[in-house]
Amino acid sequence: MINPSSLHTLLSMGYVFDFHDARGYDQWFSKRKNRLAAALESRLMMGMLDPVAGESVLDIGCGTGASTVPLLEKGLDVTGIDPSPYMLDILSATLGNRISLYRGFAEDLPFDDNSFNHACLFTCLEFVDDPQKALAEAFRVAKDRVFIGFLNRYALAGIGRRVQGIFSQTIYSRATFFSVWEIKSMVRKLMGPVPVCWRTVCQFPGPWGTWMNHIEGSGLVQRFPFGTFAGMVVTLVPRFRTRPLAIRYQPKNVGNVAAGAAGCSGMAPSNGFEDFPRRAAGRAASTPAKNWPPQ
Repeated sequence: MINPSSLHTLLSMGYVFDFHDARGYDQWFSKRKNRLAAALESRLMMGMLDPVAGESVLDIGCGTGASTVPLLEKGLDVTGIDPSPYMLDILSATLGNRISLYRGFAEDLPFDDNSFNHACLFTCLEFVDDPQKALAEAFRVAKDRVFIGFLNRYALAGIGRRVQGIFSQTIYSRATFFSVWEIKSMVRKLMGPVPVCWRTVCQFPGPWGTWMNHIEGSGLVQRFPFGTFAGMVVTLVPRFRTRPLAIRYQPKNVGNVAAGAAGCSGMAPSNGFEDFPRRAAGRAASTPAKNWPPQ
């Protein structure tokens, strides 16, 4: 259940999948070519994120579980969050108590700072109202790495999706597509010069087999910036703020200048200030966490 105090904010937070969207999205995987494409994307995510079994991960915009299941199979402690109750119902029916599910929005995550080792946004930014805020929230709740998976706006398939959305009403009509450079620019604006790595999969047409699997896994192919699906991993680096700290001292004998000078002997000239590190205070979560399904 959404906190009423945040209702005004949440109403402007992107497109929420309804019942028909959720059912259609889940049925999309009934086609073999779509399952193969999803397998390529999840393999890219797991290879880039490189998590260790037992670590915690937040799947932001988990949907019906396309990105959630590979994380669970790796032995991770997975938490999923999605604004669509219909998506969460399907995922809950599939996975049961193997995962903790919450209903919420990417721009307002109901978790404390550094709550998870990793966070994933898997084809999530396309449907949020404020992508930069969604990224900032992911960086806030994760402490090690964040994976961003998105449909490349400059891929041929991406151009086709946008054209399709113009002439017919599909979920892509409400989506915003990004390029590798746009996502990287947002990351730099939010986090500064942190380590960033990106790769793509091209999803070449043709029979799936060892040969095609080898081609898609090639480092040269994955560095092609116009691949259909792009993945980016951001390694989070702790940052600290410092502030001047005044140091007050008094000579041993204020009545005797010479004695005072002697009392201060050995002291280096100082401007009276010293820096000391202080960890930046994190923002507390603005929305209380609510488990899904509601009790």
